[in-house]
Amino acid sequence: MILRFIRKTFVSLSIRNYRLFFTGQVISLIGTWIQRTTMGWFVYRLTNSAFLLGLVSFLSMIPSLPISPFVGAWADRWNRHHTVIYTQIAFLIQNAILATMVLTGFINTQRQYPILILALAQGIIEAVDSPIRQNLLIDLIGDKKMLPNAIATNSAMFNAARLVGPAVGGFLIVLFSEGVCFAINAASYLPVIITLLMIKVNYPKLVHHKESVFRKITEGWAYAYRSFPIRYLLMNLSIYTLFGMSYSTLLPVFAKDVLGGDSSTQGLLMSTAGIGALTGSIVLASKTSIRGLPQRLLLVGILASTSMIFFSRSLSLPISMFLMLFIGFGMMMNMATTNTLIQSLVSDDMRGRVLSSYTMTFMSMSPFGSLIIGSLSAKFGAQYTMLACSSICLLWSLSSFSILNRFITNMLKMLVRNSNSGVYRMPRLRLNQ
Repeated sequence: MILRFIRKTFVSLSIRNYRLFFTGQVISLIGTWIQRTTMGWFVYRLTNSAFLLGLVSFLSMIPSLPISPFVGAWADRWNRHHTVIYTQIAFLIQNAILATMVLTGFINTQRQYPILILALAQGIIEAVDSPIRQNLLIDLIGDKKMLPNAIATNSAMFNAARLVGPAVGGFLIVLFSEGVCFAINAASYLPVIITLLMIKVNYPKLVHHKESVFRKITEGWAYAYRSFPIRYLLMNLSIYTLFGMSYSTLLPVFAKDVLGGDSSTQGLLMSTAGIGALTGSIVLASKTSIRGLPQRLLLVGILASTSMIFFSRSLSLPISMFLMLFIGFGMMMNMATTNTLIQSLVSDDMRGRVLSSYTMTFMSMSPFGSLIIGSLSAKFGAQYTMLACSSICLLWSLSSFSILNRFITNMLKMLVRNSNSGVYRMPRLRLNQ
């Protein structure tokens, strides 16, 4: 029974290319979460400024706004497998430079600008890597019916690393230093580069398109806007990224100033959120279809935003950790469900451009959210800022119930139109085209 459940939940791992990708990524992502924990703590310790916490996050994500649309338009012209290898090498170099500067003391309380420059460099690499890596999933599995499981398994991998990385990072800071944590993250890119080199993907001969890049971009935006389900999903992503996911920017403030802890306290909060997120990933991976996902999208949004409201008022570490379970579960389910629905609904010829819109939405809203939440926190305090932002998310999800039936009807029409109704597994699907 248990083995059958595991095989069904992680069925996409039966595909060699995806299994190799998964193995390398899970090691690299542990390093990424160690760095995320360390960076927030390092910047706040160095500057004691919630605003600069937000600014670093802003610079690491804002490049996606101008870059991602072009990457989406070029996604079908590039060898996506090779491009991801190049971006991972670039990440390794960028993080090695950061580790060297911190370990040698070049970055210190008097010289902080290199952090901002390296954060911007990371954002530029991420702007290229993220939409291409999203597109690479379908290349690795080759079966659209298995795509929802691959996305959910990918989320499980991300959140398993999120469970381990922050706790390890928090304790490594105490035992060694922030520079050691940055060096570990740089080294963690080696396994993913090696496994990517072992993957074999055969692409058809690339055809040169005479259509201008700007026209391809505008066509992708127009397609996303005309498709009501995709338009709503991108709006939902915007709201939760701008006002919800930015809660992580304030965790160093809550750990140090509200709960009176240190870097290990921050690591515990992030790891607890990782437990909730990993649980959500497994729940999502165990589903064999996207039936019921629109309703679940609204419910997990309500769960996450309500938990954040209570978290903003908590002064107890055990209570805060308990609430982080539901915040992690709800936020992960919200983001992963959005990604699954978009990739299931979009037509193949628009996949790269729509996924670039998804990436651009997430990566552009997140830095603005971090900047806003950092500025508001500096003026009104972290607790009141989180209370206000989570209340906005709650009101959005509650109001979305009024358009739920319209969303589902249009979603089913898109699935039939794009010959992908198998991911819904309806016995009969008779809709007016």
